[in-house]
Amino acid sequence: MGDATVRTPERLEEAVPRPVTEVTGPGLLHRLRAPRRPRLWFEILLIAISYWTYSLIRNAVPEQRGQALRNADWIWRAEQQLGIAVEQSVNHAVNSVTWLVVGMNYYYATLHFVVTLGVLVWLFRSHPGRYGATRLVLFATTGVALVGYYLYPLAPPRLMNGGHFIDTVMVHETWGSMASGDLKNMSNQYAAMPSMHIGWSVWCGLTIFALASVPWVRVLGLLYPTLTLVVIVATANHFWLDAVGGVLCLGFGYAVAGVWYGALPHALPRGVPGGERRRRVWLRGRV
Repeated sequence: MGDATVRTPERLEEAVPRPVTEVTGPGLLHRLRAPRRPRLWFEILLIAISYWTYSLIRNAVPEQRGQALRNADWIWRAEQQLGIAVEQSVNHAVNSVTWLVVGMNYYYATLHFVVTLGVLVWLFRSHPGRYGATRLVLFATTGVALVGYYLYPLAPPRLMNGGHFIDTVMVHETWGSMASGDLKNMSNQYAAMPSMHIGWSVWCGLTIFALASVPWVRVLGLLYPTLTLVVIVATANHFWLDAVGGVLCLGFGYAVAGVWYGALPHALPRGVPGGERRRRVWLRGRV
């Protein structure tokens, strides 16, 4: 006689076909949220295309000179009423020290990009699990800033009528601003609100402060946006309130990342699961 097959309740349960959802695993949303090691070529391409698109849209916003100047006058009067209209004093004081103002012009022109890219590279190499979420914060911040440029054209202090501000780039013949000198036709001069010099620098500062392990590096992270605020005011490129707009945009960026990933970037795992099997385990744990 052949061997009889005994089907125990456990075996009968195994024989029942499982639902399709259990076989296919988590849905698309969970797969998109899953941490994965960023690919260098893709990130370079993404950042290059994103910045090109940002510049294209920013410069495509109509230069509403009349409205931008009226808005600048309103901002200046509002700051005077609030007692924080010190931009002109700072601008004139710094301009009297040639080496200082020239250094600030070059700071304004270069560090905005250099430090931001440096932080992205650091995240890519040392915090791959947090890279995607932190990059999303930066992209969402920049994206909502474009809406601000369109809805609220604003002239920087150096372009105000009768404001008596000094365009430090023009006076000292440096290339500290794309909106001055021979390069002014390549950039929308009336897109001062919100300040992405502040939005990006605060993003850099908070990221460094939250994730760096060396104390003095964390301190530098906090000093960077503080110094940037002084620079944008001293060079007459922004009002104080432009900086407030930049911080509000950054808050929006963090909100978007928090909703998408379910946590702020610094609270996510530093690394990524090693291999497809560990990634599936992580996904099941998030369901």
